[in-house]
Amino acid sequence: MKKLHRVFARFPDRLGWKLTLSYLIVIGVGLTTLAIAAQLVVTGVFNRHIVEMEAAMSGVGQSLMQEMETTLLANFQSAFNEVLFIAAVAAVLSALFVSYFVAHRVVTPIRQMMQASKYIANGHYEERVDVGSSDELGQLARSFNQMASQLESTETMRRELIGNVTHELRTPLSSIKGYMEGLIDGVIPADPDVYQQVYREADRLQRLVDDLQELSRVESRAFELKRQNLNLLALIRQNCERLRPQFEEKGVHLEVNLSPALPPAWGDEDRLNQILVNLIGNALQYTPSGGSVSVSAKRRGKLIEVAVSDTGIGIPLEHLPHLFTRFYRVDKSRSRAGGGSGIGLTIVRHLVEAHGGSIRAQSEGAGKGSAFIFTLPL
Repeated sequence: MKKLHRVFARFPDRLGWKLTLSYLIVIGVGLTTLAIAAQLVVTGVFNRHIVEMEAAMSGVGQSLMQEMETTLLANFQSAFNEVLFIAAVAAVLSALFVSYFVAHRVVTPIRQMMQASKYIANGHYEERVDVGSSDELGQLARSFNQMASQLESTETMRRELIGNVTHELRTPLSSIKGYMEGLIDGVIPADPDVYQQVYREADRLQRLVDDLQELSRVESRAFELKRQNLNLLALIRQNCERLRPQFEEKGVHLEVNLSPALPPAWGDEDRLNQILVNLIGNALQYTPSGGSVSVSAKRRGKLIEVAVSDTGIGIPLEHLPHLFTRFYRVDKSRSRAGGGSGIGLTIVRHLVEAHGGSIRAQSEGAGKGSAFIFTLPL
């Protein structure tokens, strides 16, 4: 048994080769058993019959020789059948033993995966199977564990999403309910400022619902990009001019640095406007008065690289990998009114990737500004 284990361990890590080897082992064991049994049994049987014939032939006439030959043939056939039966029984038993060993090695991991799949189907996503080899069964076990990990991660994200959405909806609804109760009880005066505050909370709620709907569309790719050759220079300048009054009102300088020889980009104009407005708006939101925001674009090989940089509050390094995760917030204490819904960057990432580009965030740390850089195909 240990020798068979060593043979399987040294053989190439391919299930087909191992099964072939197992069949050869079964056949070899059967033939070896047959040969050994025949060698041990046939000699004794035939010697016994020959001695009997020699004793019978002494003093016997020619007439009986033919009868004795017939008897010899019958004895030979009987001996052969006897040997064949004994060897066949031994070979079958040996083959069954080796086949059971081989089948056990093949079936055991499959049974483990079958049992684990039942646990996962019942919601136990932490279930894993042992990876005992590097052949196809081992690769299947690793793929199964990877699938289970992704399902567990998806379930965790689903629960977090439900919790985050519940929290996001509860905040404006609680505020609206509080104002309305105060108005009903007469504690809060019914003046335009109160109604304006209720309207702002309802508007926050509407924006959150719109963002969630947009997030659902982009994550499921339930939208169609109307691609065309776009003058990206004009598109960036248009969005910067649209937002410039807000920059002037806050006292933040907006600078546009564009390469004059920038080739056309291949993309959807409406979706690119959505990306630019979100990134430039975020830069304005997190840059204090007296700071500056810079928008630049240049060609890099077969891509156009657009960067939105600011001198704002910056991003701690440990938060950079998570900025594009939905509802992720660098400052957990900041209110949603001042920090947005936490969905915008997630939507931007999906839109950029749908164009065949990529997006990343850079920052040297808190208080040192930040930059969001994305690429688009020519």
